[in-house]
Formats: sequence, C-alpha cells, structure tokens
Amino acid sequence: MNPRQACPCGSGKRYKACHGAPGGAVDLSGTRPFEGLAAECELVALREFVPSATVRLPLDATRTVTLGTVLPLASAALVRATEDEEAFIGLQVQTRSENISRDVAASITWALEAKPGDVLSLAPSTEQRLQDLIPADAVLEPVVHENFNWWLAPDTEPSGDVALSLERANEAIMPTHRVGPAAYWTLAGDKAYLRWVRPESEEQLMAAMARLSAAGGLTLGEGSKYAGSFRAHGLLVPVFDLDADPHAREWEKPAAELGDRLAEALSTVADKPLTSDERRSRDGLVGRQVTIR
Repeated sequence: MNPRQACPCGSGKRYKACHGAPGGAVDLSGTRPFEGLAAECELVALREFVPSATVRLPLDATRTVTLGTVLPLASAALVRATEDEEAFIGLQVQTRSENISRDVAASITWALEAKPGDVLSLAPSTEQRLQDLIPADAVLEPVVHENFNWWLAPDTEPSGDVALSLERANEAIMPTHRVGPAAYWTLAGDKAYLRWVRPESEEQLMAAMARLSAAGGLTLGEGSKYAGSFRAHGLLVPVFDLDADPHAREWEKPAAELGDRLAEALSTVADKPLTSDERRSRDGLVGRQVTIR
C-alpha cells in the first residue's frame, strides 16, 4: 500500500511510520503463534496495537511474571531490583524471530532464573512456546494504563536512558480503553477507532459480517461506521470508525450488542447459504482487507 496513507491498523499514523516501518512488515498472516490458547486474541491485540497494558501470567513459579505491551528501551524482559523481584516480559520488541510465542517463552524462562536488576535485550532461541508454560484455558484480562509509569517500582524515580524512554513513551501514548474481550477503543487525535481481534476463521467471520452488513447490522450504532479489517498473526481484526465525542465506556454496550449479533450470524453461516445481497456485501468487505503481519 501507499506508505503515506494511514496505517490500516487504526493507529492514526502513516503506514510507513507504523506497520510499514523497517522490521514491521514481516508477513506472518498465515501463522497463528498463540493458537490453542484461550487468550490468543488478547495476546494478538497486546502485540499489535494496544499501547500500554499489563497482565499477570498464570505460571507455576515462585517469581511473579507480568506480561507487558512494551518495556523500557523495547527490552524483551527485565527483573525488578525490588524485594518482590517481579519479572516483566515485553511483547512489542525491536527484534524478534518468526515465532513470537517462542520469543515470549524464552523470555519467561530467562526471567525466572535472572538476578534482580537484570535486563534481557533479545530473547534467546528455544523450542518451547508460551502454550507450554500457561494453561490453554487461561483467560487473560489485561489492565490498560494511561501511561507507562508501571515501568517503575513504587517510589522509584527514573534516570538515564529509562527516564528519557519513559518521557517519550508517555508523550506519544494514545488514550485506549478495553471495551470487551480483545476489543479496544483508541483515540488518535480527533478520531476514535474500535479494533476487535476475532477468533473465528476468516471465511466464517466474513460470511457472518456480510450477513450483518446486508441487514444494516454491521455497526455500533449512531456515530460509528465499519472501516475495514486487517489480518494479524492469522486472525482477522475488524476496525470501526467512531465518533470521538462519547466516552470510551459508552461504546461497551454497543460492542457487546454487536458481538451478540455476530454470534447469531455465525451460528447460521454453516447451514444457510448467503443470499445474493449478502454475497455482494461480502465482496465489498473483502475489498477492504489488508495484511499487516
């Protein structure tokens, strides 16, 4: 796509400064690194477009391990030099392999053995995956933060490169709110977006969305419009343009209602063929798809 156009992920940035940036165009659209985990959609969202969020990992370990969107200096992992020795794992890193799940697993393994104050810049190679370390049915509900101050332990003042990195990160952050499972509202300048990572196969989801679109139901109500979708790590992410005036929480109910309509439409796609109007709607939806990873 044109590198000067807006990135389809809805970040508000130009494509060349976002997912079209060097190191950001690895095509992993046909793979699902977190497949088999109940938290797959949340992990994809945290990896791709949520700016600042954390979630405690359900590990059978003596040290607490927290997964974060991005760490200071985009590190792979770190262990706080505090009494609790809490470890943090970064999802959005500068250098990665072709399997994010293995990168995260390697960082976790390192963090469980590292000394307080240690920082891991690059995840080592491993055959383990995150699927080997946490229960498949574990439900992760991330905490979204309005800044990156969680980088620091309580009553700690940043210094040096960390202070500079924290200042820049806080200046660049866009307000984000989780309005439902793997569904995130983001304010980018004077525009708001909803990006929703979906677990269904692309064929089923597109058919269900086409059915809703033909019936006028592919919407979150007044002040919303379906903008398109992008593929990320094998999953489809519908994007909606939203009126920026309502508070983020005001979109929670419309998102839940859209989820219910999608679930109903999905229950019919296997047994009820699309009508001619629904097929035309599907063709239009397909035309607004792109792959960013």
